[in-house]
Amino acid sequence: MCLGIPAQVVEFTDADRQLAKVDVGGVRRVVNVGLLMSDGLVVGDWVLLHVGFALSKIDEDEARRTIDLLRELDNAYQQELDQFSSSKIE
Repeated sequence: MCLGIPAQVVEFTDADRQLAKVDVGGVRRVVNVGLLMSDGLVVGDWVLLHVGFALSKIDEDEARRTIDLLRELDNAYQQELDQFSSSKIE
């Protein structure tokens, strides 16, 4: 399964190599934005990020909804792990 993560562009770090710094939940990483440069990508834009590449631009509402969904999935997954680890095998 592939998972795209919403990220916000905070700065362009290397125009020649088409690299930008993005923020993903407070963590900043340098990623390749070459696929989106022709779309007029600017600082503040939201992108869908997968394995270090910005694949598509998304609007802020979509980014927020996706982030909320990922948080819900994480909480449900953590609850399932907690329940599994607390059960005893007899």
